[in-house]
Amino acid sequence: MSPTIRVFLADDQALVRSGFRMLIEAEDDLAVVGEAADGAAAVQALTAHPADVVLMDIRMPVMDGVEATRQIIRAGLGTKVLVLTTFDVDEYVFAALKAGASGFLLKDARPTDLLNAIRNVAAGEAVMAPSATRRLLDQVVPTLPASPGADRRLDVLTDREREVLIEIAAGATNSEIASRLYMAEGTVKTHIGRLLSKLQCRDRVGLVLLAYESGLVRR
Repeated sequence: MSPTIRVFLADDQALVRSGFRMLIEAEDDLAVVGEAADGAAAVQALTAHPADVVLMDIRMPVMDGVEATRQIIRAGLGTKVLVLTTFDVDEYVFAALKAGASGFLLKDARPTDLLNAIRNVAAGEAVMAPSATRRLLDQVVPTLPASPGADRRLDVLTDREREVLIEIAAGATNSEIASRLYMAEGTVKTHIGRLLSKLQCRDRVGLVLLAYESGLVRR
């Protein structure tokens, strides 16, 4: 049997936490190991007892989800952060992704989508629906200053790696990239591994953000 995925809930609404708890604990491979009503309490609880995945609300009292995410990732706890959001707070979601969150999900997502997102994030994958990702980046990236030196980081890439990075930033899956660039899916995975290593990005989310910040991809 696979080990149980430990989930922590960080949301200032008790009813929301209760609903998530009921949904998650109905699954054999998932278990809620704690919850908090604000970001500071979440950081404190997770520092003492790390979880595998934390469902992180953005707007909370005392400490918001962005700063909580930053502190959790910086502490090296091994906890993955899945941000829960609505599109009226896109700029905060972008900040949370930059802080190290492994992805985001809308609060009105279907229960099966939420459960699968938790499992995927726990497995080390990034959760960003392509269409939602594009809407998010289209709205937020033009308002942000370019990251100093980000374009120079791309100098180490081959032309092929740049092409793959552009496709990743557009929200393409590995199979879609393979089809568009006429290569095997295994080769795509190899290129992505090299991109993560060369650009020192934690995951696919980091690659997307860097592609936009550097100006490699524009609206």
